[in-house]
Amino acid sequence: MKAQDLLIEIGTEELPPKSLRALSDAFTAGIVAGLQNAGLRHGIVHSYATPRRLAVLIRRVASHQADQVVQRKGPPVSASFTADGLPTRAATAFAESCGVALTALTRVSEPKGEFLYYSGTKPGAPTHSLLADIVQESLNKLPIAKRMRWGSGTAEFVRPVHWIVLMFGRDVVPAHILGVDAGHHTRGHRFMAPAEIALSTPSAYATRLLKKGCVVADFATRREQIRSGVVSLAQAEAGEAIISDALLDEVTALVEWPVPVLGRFEERFLSLPPEVLIATLQDHQRYFPIKDRNGRLSRLFVTVANIASLNPDEVRAGNERVVRPRLADAVFFWNNDCKESLLARREQLKAVTFQVQLGSYFAKSERIKALALTLAPILGANREEAARAAAIAKCDLLTGLVGEFPELQGTMGGYYARHDQESEAIATAIAEQYLPRFAGDALPSSVTGLTLALADKIDTIVGIFAIGQKPSGTKDPYALRRLSLGVLRVLLEKHIELDLPMVIRQAFQACQKDISELQAQRPVDPKKPVAVITEESVVVDVYDYLFERLRSVYLESEAGITSDMFDAVLSLRPASPLDFDSRLRALSAFLTIPASAALASANKRSANILKKSADTLANTVRDELLESSEERLLARELASVAPRVEAKVKARDYAAALTIAAELRPAVDAFFEHVMVMADDPAVRANRLCLLAKLRQLFLAVADLSRLPG
Repeated sequence: MKAQDLLIEIGTEELPPKSLRALSDAFTAGIVAGLQNAGLRHGIVHSYATPRRLAVLIRRVASHQADQVVQRKGPPVSASFTADGLPTRAATAFAESCGVALTALTRVSEPKGEFLYYSGTKPGAPTHSLLADIVQESLNKLPIAKRMRWGSGTAEFVRPVHWIVLMFGRDVVPAHILGVDAGHHTRGHRFMAPAEIALSTPSAYATRLLKKGCVVADFATRREQIRSGVVSLAQAEAGEAIISDALLDEVTALVEWPVPVLGRFEERFLSLPPEVLIATLQDHQRYFPIKDRNGRLSRLFVTVANIASLNPDEVRAGNERVVRPRLADAVFFWNNDCKESLLARREQLKAVTFQVQLGSYFAKSERIKALALTLAPILGANREEAARAAAIAKCDLLTGLVGEFPELQGTMGGYYARHDQESEAIATAIAEQYLPRFAGDALPSSVTGLTLALADKIDTIVGIFAIGQKPSGTKDPYALRRLSLGVLRVLLEKHIELDLPMVIRQAFQACQKDISELQAQRPVDPKKPVAVITEESVVVDVYDYLFERLRSVYLESEAGITSDMFDAVLSLRPASPLDFDSRLRALSAFLTIPASAALASANKRSANILKKSADTLANTVRDELLESSEERLLARELASVAPRVEAKVKARDYAAALTIAAELRPAVDAFFEHVMVMADDPAVRANRLCLLAKLRQLFLAVADLSRLPG
């Protein structure tokens, strides 16, 4: 079966830069899935993405589907013919559906009777007849939040479509997609090579675009060209470029012919906090800032033009001219903001809503302050500093710079606090209050910062649960998943022992007070009764939510940890995530020793026996009722091991506790092999059940082994 290369290109207006890679990946995946579903074999797949195109080149695609063997059972013979032997409608309809004459059908006998039967071969369809539908199906499934229409047509896409290339081998596949007829002409750079470019074969696509169209079609190649060009320009000035992956991806998605250009801004702007300069250059202008040889931000930057200009100095001057007013605005905001202290702005927080049912940012700051006073001694922070930091932490939201650069909230608060001559501990805490902002982000470095970060996140999580808006599987408008992971990272990586139910309870009580006060100020709508959310339900729900986030962390990143192991520890409801972590790691280590499987099985067996028993369990094992040597041995071993296990559990040395408990294996094995627990004598039976309960309780001090498989 002959195979040929396949090329698909969707030519558009400039695509959204932050979505380009996702669109390209999804488009390629959709085409590959369509070929696989059609049973079409193929070779290497290569995707291309530029601001004006999504393209896929697939090598050696089969020219036809393979022939399919078709076997179908039809209606019963008794229902297929009349008494005179004439065919019924059931028989003729079955033959028609198979595409053959009635005489071509055979019969098959089964236990339920005799049936008409068809066996034949369905020729595979030619590939070119399937491609239009495969492309359209892939386009339909692209992750486009909002599609648009253009002109007088009805086609919808993320941007207007101007050309389509659909080639199989040297041939154009006839298709009308997104309002455009497919052809073999692509287009080059909008300004440097605007004319159409004819393609003779799919394999020539990237080379033709590069040589004739001034387009670097491959995203990864273009990205590396930009990175190396930016680095080279910075190194030529004895500097180091600041290159974030997100900015590099975005700039790559903005240009088809990248040309890095070095620029400068005025020396006076270096008086601004470096974060402001970086935010202006990166987020607003898509420039790459440059640090000097001492690691300080310099006045240099690199921009990436989308054209090889005949006058690069004009390109440089234009970019320098554009950034100047941005930085001048930042200087104005900075100077203006410094005229009023954070504390002086605090009353204004009453006019800024945090959440309509939870009140203003002033109310939130009061709740954070109360929670910080509880957390400070646990974390070793100064209570007065923690309270002061909490009181003014949100005041930078009212400043001009944070209004212009929302991503700098907290960071700018730290600068303003230092300008206000607050203590370094308070300024650092305010700057660190939102950490970690994302996966892999740094954690607060100071104890006051840790206190403030935890108080802020816990207040938000509990508050949203308290108003009945906990996240669903698809909706998380308040980013509670991210906040929860932040809380857990702080507690685990900073080794903080925290009673979560206690803190959740306190946070709920503070939120409920504000919720009740706000409800009292609004008229009651009898058609919309207020749902009653209890303190206990929020404590349970928030605890469960946090630990479900923790489950995903362990299962994704910790080799050897299973969901059953997680549940074995979670069933004990440890108050502290740090304590939970210690138990889980101890259980994981315990399960590697030979005795663990037998002891886990014994725990499961004990749990089942105790669950089914209607007997009232005694508090102590009575020696005089121990009849067999095996149960006496288990009782002696338990009495010897239990105090040692309890001492290790009290010291939080759970690994040692389980290692000691493993010494019981011979006695446990002998007991279950030779002793009938459910004895006829009620007193003996109750004594043996008590012995099992003591055994089970010993292991429950660390984890519920009965939840493990086996």
